[in-house]
Amino acid sequence: MTPDREPNRLPFRAGAMLLLAVAVVCIGLGWHSAVTTTSSPEADLRAAAASSSASAAAPSTSASTSASASGAGSSSTDPSSSSTAGPLACVYNAGSISGLAVEVTASLKSKGWRVAEPGNLQSASITENTVFYPSALESEADRLVSDLGNDATADLKPSSFTQCRGGLAVVVITR
Repeated sequence: MTPDREPNRLPFRAGAMLLLAVAVVCIGLGWHSAVTTTSSPEADLRAAAASSSASAAAPSTSASTSASASGAGSSSTDPSSSSTAGPLACVYNAGSISGLAVEVTASLKSKGWRVAEPGNLQSASITENTVFYPSALESEADRLVSDLGNDATADLKPSSFTQCRGGLAVVVITR
């Protein structure tokens, strides 16, 4: 009788060990997915949403600040605007270089552009530095592309691109 029962127990043990190994792998993958998802894409999406809401509010604030500054003869203290009256430029980092949007924002601000807070953007469809512009701001977009000087292109803003309403959206991938 012993020889008949031994072959039955070995596959049961092997099956149990296999299920245990699969469970450990699933738990490890689940943990990795949870850590990766909460630290990178969600944070980037939240930053892009916050940046787009800040840039949507910035034009009306800057316009009222400029109007009061011209009437009172004082300079504007709004950090997202400069002394020039021009369209708002919103810079988004869609590449893998950390801090690139901050660098480009500082560069544009030093060249006299009115800029919003930089943000991050998750997009697999944008593969090169691009300035998205509404049809009314085509000449300003061309001037911005020349000021960037990093082989950027100017494209008409698609209706599905909702960031930086009424301004120029600068999506940077490389330096």
